[in-house]
Amino acid sequence: MFGSTKTQRNKDALLIKNYNEDHKSKRCDYSGCQEIGEYKAPKSRMQLRDYHFFCLEHVRAYNKAWNYHEGLNDQQVENSIRRSTTWERPSWPFGARRQGFDSFVRGDIKDTFNFFAEGNNCDDKEVVKGKFDPQQIAALDIMGLKPPLDIGKLKSQYKYLVKIHHPDRNGGDKEAEERLKLINEAYTTLKQFLS
Repeated sequence: MFGSTKTQRNKDALLIKNYNEDHKSKRCDYSGCQEIGEYKAPKSRMQLRDYHFFCLEHVRAYNKAWNYHEGLNDQQVENSIRRSTTWERPSWPFGARRQGFDSFVRGDIKDTFNFFAEGNNCDDKEVVKGKFDPQQIAALDIMGLKPPLDIGKLKSQYKYLVKIHHPDRNGGDKEAEERLKLINEAYTTLKQFLS
């Protein structure tokens, strides 16, 4: 069974021809040269996948004279270089696409599949997922919380932060006192929002 001609034909069909065998018989594309053209070089900037086949001497000369940006003005060359630094993919400055994160913080996300719907991850607590104003977003940031927010979560985080930043624990440090004032203001803001 293994020595059958059908199996041999299938094996032959799967073999990939050696790349160099196809091009070794070609002559150098340089006019008047009788050497074998084994080295490929792109024909032009617009035909990067079409090749000339040269001998070693002529491919070196061709590469030395190659100018990818031939025929372009300075602005076109600059644009080409800028596009190639990001692999021809669109890019934007850091922070320019922050709107997606801000909409998450504000609670504006459309929950098509009800992943964040009440009852999925909450224990029958009152969960607030409404829109937050900038003052409330700052308060959430100070408290280290993310929406959805409930009163139990707010109180436990407040107690934790007070223990860490209390001036008595930090040896009367003025910076710790200022941080505690900010925490108290943030707690009051969020507590009013929840009530």
